[in-house]
Amino acid sequence: MQTNKMGNGEVEKKMKGIVIFDTSYGNTKRIAETIAGTLRESGVEADLFNVKDVKSLKANDYSFLVLGSPTKFGTMSFAIRFFLGKVKGDEWSCRPFAAFDTENPENMLKKDWSAAEKIAEKLRSKNMNQLLPALKAAVLGQKGPLQDGEIERTKEYTRGLASKLKEFTP
Repeated sequence: MQTNKMGNGEVEKKMKGIVIFDTSYGNTKRIAETIAGTLRESGVEADLFNVKDVKSLKANDYSFLVLGSPTKFGTMSFAIRFFLGKVKGDEWSCRPFAAFDTENPENMLKKDWSAAEKIAEKLRSKNMNQLLPALKAAVLGQKGPLQDGEIERTKEYTRGLASKLKEFTP
């Protein structure tokens, strides 16, 4: 959480988060970019990183975490699984998070496990606060593209997330 001193001497607390993703064919990246952009449009500061570019993660730098992965064989990518091992529960405890994934619509209909659900489970086990159910974006075929309407649905989800973040008090 960042603080800014106001002209009247009061301190304004501002949320700043990080959106981290892995991607295979660019679909999960598009969802991550949409989330980060919509958060910013909603007045919530957010950095965006491919998981492969995250060298270290300092909880003091961020108020919240948004994490996403493509779903492969019912789970998250290896890079995201490895990254989750670096998220220290004692540092991130009680902080808000959201999880998202891209997956085949058939898996969504079957209600099979997904990357986002497994990410959420891991982050909850680190005592983090899940603000919204996992976002699952449908990808047509193995490589995409995203199903029609998924970008707009992601924007709606993220506006709801921004609202929850603004209301959040640990």
